[in-house]
Amino acid sequence: MGKIIFYEDRNFQGRSYECHSECSDLSSYFRHCNSIRVESGNWILYEHPNYRGHQYFLNRGEYPDFQQWMGYNDSIKSCRISPQHQGSFRIRIYEKEDFRGQMMEFHEDCPHVYERFRSHDIHSCQVLDGYWMFYEEPNYRGRQYYLRTGEYRRYSDWGAASPRIGSFRRVLDSHINFLHLLKAAEGRRAGNVAAQSAHAQYPLVWWAQLSLALHFLPLIPGAFRPFLAHRQ
Repeated sequence: MGKIIFYEDRNFQGRSYECHSECSDLSSYFRHCNSIRVESGNWILYEHPNYRGHQYFLNRGEYPDFQQWMGYNDSIKSCRISPQHQGSFRIRIYEKEDFRGQMMEFHEDCPHVYERFRSHDIHSCQVLDGYWMFYEEPNYRGRQYYLRTGEYRRYSDWGAASPRIGSFRRVLDSHINFLHLLKAAEGRRAGNVAAQSAHAQYPLVWWAQLSLALHFLPLIPGAFRPFLAHRQ
């Protein structure tokens, strides 16, 4: 079960409402929403009742103002929780309506659709496994669209006014997101340790070279001896 708390004012102030399941109309609980706490679950919020208008994806965390969830205004009138998904993720995108034209299948997040698909537009798609979010701009910015398993024959089926999609990603459970971040942090740490280890070896290499030069000092012409003696 998920848990989300809506606040009328910024920084978790003012009237609040705690929600544990999807709700098609939040109008009677608060007039506007300027901050949110998500204590568990992945949530999709909607600007208008009955899951219409701008959509926003929020996972566990604190959002002290609506700009933190890339909101266009302080209106949140309906919400639903995305079910947990265990297993693979698969989505097919098409350049034309009704699953026609160029097709590509993805299993991972895609921060730049144009670099992979060579098109700024997606006219239809099939979500085969998991739950996904479309974003109008690259790097998961701009208008958002939540996609569940099923077929979307045209962009209006996922609530968009145009076919432009700049990026998309999987809706991962909060603990999986944490594991991905932890793995990335460990990778960066390992890289830093390797770099420090290589840097620490430089003085050893230099001393080895100097010792070798001093060993052959008697064989080196006298003009170079003052330089080596100074290095010693």
